[in-house]
Amino acid sequence: MLSILQVDGLAKRYGMLPSKVIREADSFDLYIMDCALTFEQYHHKKAANGGKDPLPDYTENELMNMIGKIKK
Repeated sequence: MLSILQVDGLAKRYGMLPSKVIREADSFDLYIMDCALTFEQYHHKKAANGGKDPLPDYTENELMNMIGKIKK
């Protein structure tokens, strides 16, 4: 399912038919799309947070693992 959404995302972003994306796109195109979407998502979260950097969404277990690594 993820690959279908990636093809759709590339097609929308670059105004191409999905069949053309499948024929012509490569892993570099997917890398660029991932970077661009991550950057856009960061700025959307920053705007929703009043212009401040968004806080990471760590779970309690992830935070405890980070603390455990520092204590070692």
